[in-house]
Amino acid sequence: MIALASVASSSLGVLPARAGLGLKPRYCREILETLPPVGFFEVHAENYMGDGGPPHRYLEQIRARYPLSVHGVGLSIGGDQPLDKAHLARLRRLIERYEPESFSEHLAWSTHDTVFLNDLLPVPYDGPTLRRVCEHIDEVQETLGRRMLLENPSTYIAFEQSDLSEIEFLSEIARRTGCGLLLDVNNVFVSATNLAYDATAYVDAFPVEHVGEIHLAGFAEDQDEVGDRLLIDAHGTPVTDIVWTLFEHALARTGPVPTLIEWDNDVPAFRVLMNEARKADHALAKERCRRRTVIETA
Repeated sequence: MIALASVASSSLGVLPARAGLGLKPRYCREILETLPPVGFFEVHAENYMGDGGPPHRYLEQIRARYPLSVHGVGLSIGGDQPLDKAHLARLRRLIERYEPESFSEHLAWSTHDTVFLNDLLPVPYDGPTLRRVCEHIDEVQETLGRRMLLENPSTYIAFEQSDLSEIEFLSEIARRTGCGLLLDVNNVFVSATNLAYDATAYVDAFPVEHVGEIHLAGFAEDQDEVGDRLLIDAHGTPVTDIVWTLFEHALARTGPVPTLIEWDNDVPAFRVLMNEARKADHALAKERCRRRTVIETA
């Protein structure tokens, strides 16, 4: 287990409690020309593991002007085999190169033998999986020399062998490893709908003392094999009203925290993302005001 003191001392900065956006290549020139009022930008680690080229030239310029979050999608934290050492080494070089304020990954697995799968697959919530995930997080934090955030998944199935709730599983991971948590509010609503539980109750039970970042995104709607409603964490549409409402409910528990707008498919014009960021910033400002009012009237 990585010592909490060493993790804290290695932190290079803190993301501002504002709205951030996922950085896409098509936006880079516009961002550098206009310098929009964005709290931070987030990139997927695997898109920047090469040594050079236009992606790095743009990212270096944007990093010089904005806080940065790096979000991994390929470590396979929940996999039943050892972490890929070469992948982890590439990640370390990337983190050392850009010194981001935050690094996060998913509670999922995406590897089998030597094959990398283009998906984030679920894990059972049981003792053996808990120990394996904690060992992997310890290794990541020790390799990077910093605390990471672990994201709650979007789920479509539940495992019969699970003997812990997702909340219990995430809470115990944070307790054992000292990692932080990334609360993806859209994932909460998607999973709650698919598995028929109360999204608001989930947020009420979430260990918010560990939350270092929130994600918001849009979902797609489909039906399962028996015709029941099925939501897909698709990241290709605006954040829905019901997720905005759940976000405000989450902020009442977490307080203002860095909040990312994710939009990875059918990517729109940059102004569309800026509109989403303004909505998130409005909700963050509203929560700050509410908290000041509570303090002043106490």
